[in-house]
This record gives sequence, C-alpha cells and structure tokens, in this order.
Amino acid sequence: MDVRKIVVVVEDVDEARAALKWALHNLLRYGDLITLLHVFSPAMNSSRCKNKTRLLRLEGYQLALSFKDICNSFNTNVEIIVTEGDQEGGKIAAMVREIGASALVAGLHDRSFLYKLAMAHNCIANSLSCRVLAIKPPAMPPARSARTRTRARAAPPPDISTSMDFSQIETGRQLEVPEMAPPKVPYKICPDPSAIIWRSRKSKRRGGSCINI
Repeated sequence: MDVRKIVVVVEDVDEARAALKWALHNLLRYGDLITLLHVFSPAMNSSRCKNKTRLLRLEGYQLALSFKDICNSFNTNVEIIVTEGDQEGGKIAAMVREIGASALVAGLHDRSFLYKLAMAHNCIANSLSCRVLAIKPPAMPPARSARTRTRARAAPPPDISTSMDFSQIETGRQLEVPEMAPPKVPYKICPDPSAIIWRSRKSKRRGGSCINI
C-alpha cells in the first residue's frame, strides 16, 4: 500500500481543528503521513521586522504543536511545516505541490484562502495537483435581537461563486466522543445475617422422649 501524504492547513480557528479531526476519523489510513502546514503573513518593513517574523514563526509552531496533540491518539506519522507567505493561498499551493500531497484538507470559514484560490484559478484541484477537501462544521445560529436581524438583512454577504470545484463536506456532531459511563459489574446480593432466623425443631412422640444413642 502506497504511503499517502495528507496536508492539513493549520489556522487558529475552530473550522481548522474540525477539519483535522475529520481527516483523522474519515481519511487517514495506516502508514499515511500528515503534514501540518501553517503559513503566516510577512511582517511589515520596519527595524523590528526580523524580531516580528521570529515571533510569528514561533507562534505558528506552537499552534501547529496543539494540532499535533490531536493526532497523538491516532498513532500516525506527523510532520510540521511553518513558513512565511501570502494569505491568498499561493504559498500553500506551492508547498502542496512541493510536498507531492495526495490530498489537502482545510477548514472552510468566511476568510478561507480557498475562496480566493477559486476566484483566481479555474480549477483548484489542477493548480494544486491533488484532491482538495474543505470541511465545514455545522454553524450554531446565535440568538439575535430584532435590530440585529434587520441589519443582517440590510447587509447581504458578498457574492461568491457557487461553482467552486473543491469538495465541501459538512460534518455533524459525530466527531464529539460522548463520555461513556463505566460498566456496571454484576454482583450477588448477600442477605443480612441478622435477618436469618434459625429454628430448631424438637421431635415429639407420644409416650416418651426421643433419645439419640
């Protein structure tokens, strides 16, 4: 069986963590290699540019380590790549091609780079040379007041093409592992010794007593 290389985009959002959990439960096979890829934005030109870049790299590595902790219970091979690049997906696409990944897994959210790649390229899968899986957990609608609902209707979301060629997979609550109660051990109920009454019966015979010899 060939070893597959699966790249998971590391972002500090819940969608990215859900995407990693989905890949571990539904995509991972024995012997596969998971690459946790984090791309941070370059620091602005200033005298402290090097220190800022070093800090961003360290924060990205710590974030990737938290993703690696999720993989520990699956006994899989994991590598971490933290690099500097753009947020439009160009650097991610270049790294995916360089790694030779068979699949790219990313969490789908409002600021996802996948939307930007879809607008820039006719076919994302061809530009990345691999399968692209966008994982979107179900959104829980928050309680809104009447004024908030009016503002939301007045400002519709930006027009995004619906003909994007990546696979959008919505995950449910099956990723949450419920707490299992410890199994009950069957046991026999022993009666209270004080509740047991012993009665001795004396044999009665007419015309005399019973003598045991």
